[in-house]
Amino acid sequence: MSDAQSTPRLIAFYLPQFHPVPENDEWWGKGFTEWTNVTKAQPLFHGHYQPHLPSDFGFYDLRVRETRREQIAVAKEYGIDGFCYHFYWFSGRRILERPVEDMLDDAESDMPFCLCWANESWTRRWDAADHEVLLQQQYLPSDDLDFIKAIEPYFRDPRYIKVDGKPLLIVYRAQELPDAQRSAGVWRDYCRAAGIGEIHLCAALTHGNLDYRQFGFDSGVEFPPHNLAVTNVNQQLSFHGPFQGNVMQYAEVARSFLSRSYAGEHVFKTVFPSWDNTARTANRATLALNGTPENYEYWLSEAIDLTRRTAKGEPLVFINAWNEWAEGCHLEPDRRYGRAFLEATRNAKRGLRRFQDFTHTGVPADGTAAPRRFWPEFSELLRYHLSLRFGNLKLAINRHPWLRNALLPLVRGVRKLVNRS
Repeated sequence: MSDAQSTPRLIAFYLPQFHPVPENDEWWGKGFTEWTNVTKAQPLFHGHYQPHLPSDFGFYDLRVRETRREQIAVAKEYGIDGFCYHFYWFSGRRILERPVEDMLDDAESDMPFCLCWANESWTRRWDAADHEVLLQQQYLPSDDLDFIKAIEPYFRDPRYIKVDGKPLLIVYRAQELPDAQRSAGVWRDYCRAAGIGEIHLCAALTHGNLDYRQFGFDSGVEFPPHNLAVTNVNQQLSFHGPFQGNVMQYAEVARSFLSRSYAGEHVFKTVFPSWDNTARTANRATLALNGTPENYEYWLSEAIDLTRRTAKGEPLVFINAWNEWAEGCHLEPDRRYGRAFLEATRNAKRGLRRFQDFTHTGVPADGTAAPRRFWPEFSELLRYHLSLRFGNLKLAINRHPWLRNALLPLVRGVRKLVNRS
């Protein structure tokens, strides 16, 4: 195998959340998209980079075909070989499907792609837990067959990404399937009978899952920051208010994934440019301190070199993600770093190897822990829980249009009084 052939393809996960849909209008308010959360984020401690705001592409709407084409052109320019679209399917019900459907119909969207079935329930807290479920995964008896039929058109597209000649399908939470081995069997049998041939099934290593083999799948793919094995540095930081989340050092997260071994030998490495889901979870956030272009370039370079040495079959390296803005996890240009993460991607793929280690490993200059104050923290905690209850009430009211319309004049009157005060 030549050096060019051994260079892994770089596949970036892609979020299609950046356009309004009726479900989000109902749950979160008219016009909600991922940008709604992104713009609300606030720094949680001194030196905390929030909010993450876009530069080159602006606050785009994925219903606009030209936006996707521009994304593709830039991604290819900087070494991205394909997108892996998150695919939302709930017993036949699709959501956020428009960007990927439009891509499928658009011959000028000249970019290899594959699908990751994001098979988890949607919840109000963005954590897929069992409380406050907005959209439930049911796993009906007919779902295995119905699902593979739904994605058959994608498998048949000549742009679809294959591993060793087999269409690649990632399942985000294979451990949630009632009988994953049965599901895999149904999918394989259908594709053989339909003339697609063999398929490559890949289990995302998420939520404690560390072994793809138990599901009868062909491979696994890392999904950092899932399955973290590092301690936080919370005590070294001065938070502006009560904080219930975890702040880790980027370098420690990266090292833990680079050194990790698995029972199954076919696991694709994944890196992230940065990680900070403050925009979604506020003071429950998980974030990686020092998610800089230089640190990312070193992690990606190491992952590429490791994959070259150890890959079983066709080499791929995944990047999480192209555009997870509300999780502070994006290659797309932002107002702080511009195209630096994209340039780091290209540098790593070209083998420049500019760094011998992670270059940013410190904490903000005044990161000494502030004294704890009971009443301010109690007040903040009380406001937080009241806001949760208010959110539940708002959701219940929005589900009954007649009640919402009846209360709207009262709400507007209260807002006017507040604004005058």
